[in-house]
Amino acid sequence: MVKKIALFAFILVSVLDLLGIIFKIESLLYVFKPFVMLALLFLYTSSVSDINKWYSTALIFSFFGDVFLMYSGQLPFKIGLISFLIAHILFIRIVTQHIKKVSFLSILTAVIPFAVFLSLLIYTIKDSLGELLVPVIIYGFTISMFGVVSLINYVETKSAKSIWMLIGAIVFMISDTLLAINKFYLPKEIFGVLIMGTYIIAQYLIYRSMVLDTKKSSNEH
Repeated sequence: MVKKIALFAFILVSVLDLLGIIFKIESLLYVFKPFVMLALLFLYTSSVSDINKWYSTALIFSFFGDVFLMYSGQLPFKIGLISFLIAHILFIRIVTQHIKKVSFLSILTAVIPFAVFLSLLIYTIKDSLGELLVPVIIYGFTISMFGVVSLINYVETKSAKSIWMLIGAIVFMISDTLLAINKFYLPKEIFGVLIMGTYIIAQYLIYRSMVLDTKKSSNEH
């Protein structure tokens, strides 16, 4: 029962936040965007009996990232970037715990697509980054590493939890790519809802992986 309430709360605040973006209702944005990750944390804690502290902490840092990115200016953007950077480092830690064996070939195969993608993105937006060039590169490298380790883990295990995590990492990269393009290269109104929509989906996919990763879950799968 609690889990159903938590799922409803997550869907509700996500939809209201997206409606705020679509219809440019700032009150909806400022009220409900911070609650998206809090609702997901509530959903996670009500879905499992063994709570992963690293994942819970990642959701908290994602919450802070959401809050700071609501405000304009370079300082809030940098703080938001750092918050999500920490969240991704925690995601990486969670995934690497499941990787038992790796070969040079598997690492190289996983690195190449993400390295090419990141290089093309940085090359596209670099002229508009200014003093944010280094922070954005560091962040881009970190989220790419999240994708790399998720791909390695999936290739090794071929499990349901690893495919959810991999897809979540890829969708997260898509969301951040759209954010970077919108902020530094080609601002478009449509990007707002696409950025938040893909972000919510990515976080939910990672949640699904984490629920499958626990010994006991409340009938999530």
